[in-house]
Amino acid sequence: MTTNAVLSPRELMTELQSLGLRLVDPAAGAPSRKGGAGPSDHKAVTVDGHTIMVPVHTSTAWTSPFTAQAPDAQGNSVITRGSIPIATVSFPKQPRFYGLSTAEGVPYSHIATLHGSDVLATTVLQTCIRYESRKKTCKFCSIGQSLAAGRTVAHKTPQQLAEVAKAAVELDGIKHMVLTTGTPPGSDRGAAVLCESARAIKAAVDIPIQGQCEPPDDDIWFERMRDAGIDTLGMHLEVVTPEVREQIMPGKATVPISRYMTAFEAAVKVFGRGQVSTYILAGLGDTQEAILDICKQLLAMGVYPFVVPFVPISGTPLEDHPSPSPEFMKALLEPLGAMVKAADLRSTDIKAGCGKCGACSSLSVFET
Repeated sequence: MTTNAVLSPRELMTELQSLGLRLVDPAAGAPSRKGGAGPSDHKAVTVDGHTIMVPVHTSTAWTSPFTAQAPDAQGNSVITRGSIPIATVSFPKQPRFYGLSTAEGVPYSHIATLHGSDVLATTVLQTCIRYESRKKTCKFCSIGQSLAAGRTVAHKTPQQLAEVAKAAVELDGIKHMVLTTGTPPGSDRGAAVLCESARAIKAAVDIPIQGQCEPPDDDIWFERMRDAGIDTLGMHLEVVTPEVREQIMPGKATVPISRYMTAFEAAVKVFGRGQVSTYILAGLGDTQEAILDICKQLLAMGVYPFVVPFVPISGTPLEDHPSPSPEFMKALLEPLGAMVKAADLRSTDIKAGCGKCGACSSLSVFET
C-alpha cells in the first residue's frame, strides 16, 4: 500500500471506519452485507495488510470524502480523497463456499458468512427476545432484517453449521469461527444452543470457535461451553454507562454491568486470560473517559475490550445517529492500544473471535 504524507495506514483505517467509503464498483470483492446481526452495511477492505470492515451502505458513506475506484486486473483499487489518489487497497474475494447449498437447497451463505478475510460467522438463532419488543429492543440492532429479507434462516441446525464450516475451511482456508445468537427465553441466555452447535462443528472440522451470548444466570455454563468445544467467549457490553444503556438498549440493560463483571471474572477462570472479550460501541453517548475506565478494569481481569466505532444501520431507530468522528476514535484507541499492550492481552493472542479478527476496529494497529 502507498499513502501520502497526510494519512498513515492506521489513520486511514480509522477515518474509513468513521466516514465510510464510496464504491465506483459495488460488486468488487466479496459481497457487502445489509441488515442482519453483527457488523452490517459494511464491506471488507484490505489496507496495508489489515482487513477491516468499512461502511458502504450508510448515509455517511454516501457523502464520504473517500472513493474506491474500480479494481484493476490484479484486484487492487485506488482510493481517492476528492480527486487525489491517497492509497491502494484490495477487497477479499467472494469465498467459494458461497456457491454451495445444502441437500435441502439452503444456500451456504444463508447459514454462515465471511467476515474480514478469514473468519466464518453465523447467528445461530436469528430471533431475539429483546428485538421482538419495541420497548426492549437494542436500538442499533437489525437482527431481524436479513431474516425478513429471506437472506438467512431462523435457526441454523448443528448439522448445517458443521457442513458449512467444513466446506469453508477446506475450500477457502477459513481460520476461525464466530457463533453468536439472539437471546432466547430461558436462563442460559443462548449458551445451550451454542454448546450443541460447537459440538457438531468440532466433530466435523478442527477450527477454533468463539461463542457469544449474554451472561447466563448460572456460571456453570462457561464450563459447559468450553467442554463443548468453544475456545473463546464474547459477552458484549456494547454501552458502558448505565443511563446510556437504559436509553439505547432497555431490554439488555436489565442485565446490569455488575453481573457482566462477575461473569467475566468467572469466565476468565475457565477460558484463560485474553480468551474472554467484550464488544464496546463507541459513539453512542459514552465518554472517552468512561470507556477507558471500564477497559482498564476489564484488562485487569484478563478480558479483551474490543472497542469499535458505532455504524448506523438503515431501518433501525438509530439509522440517523452519526458515527463517532475519526478524532474521537483516535483519541480513544491510542491510549487503549497502549493499555492493551501493557496488559499483554494483544488481539493476536486470542484463539478465535471478533477481537482476533479485528476487522470492525483499527484497535489492533494501535497495539504495536
